Amino acid sequence: MTDRPSLLVRAVWFVFVGWWLTGLWLSVAWFLNVTIIGIPLGIKMINKVPYVLSLKQRDRLVDETERRSQYSIPVRAVWFVFVGWWASGVWTGIAYVLTLTIVGIPLAVWMYNKLPFVVSLYSY
Repeated sequence: MTDRPSLLVRAVWFVFVGWWLTGLWLSVAWFLNVTIIGIPLGIKMINKVPYVLSLKQRDRLVDETERRSQYSIPVRAVWFVFVGWWASGVWTGIAYVLTLTIVGIPLAVWMYNKLPFVVSLYSY
């Protein structure tokens, strides 16, 4: 038995809460990332977007070999300063519009899952 919500519960959540809460959630997360000091919380919020949108929980566990394949912190910091902060805003906007089209939800969810990489080259 699993503690995960059923597809019906997830669909009802999306229709009544997920679509608008995700917009607010992403706006706050992006703002936190731009403030620099709020980056840790902003990144945590970005990682939770699929859950906020549709109560989808992540299944993937990171093993030690994947963890070592991360870009270094200095490279990720430079990426964030020159590309990540604005690219994540554009990426988020496109993903959110796709979410609202209903038929674009699968692509939007994929984009939300890639958002940590767009922001800071973080692979999970």
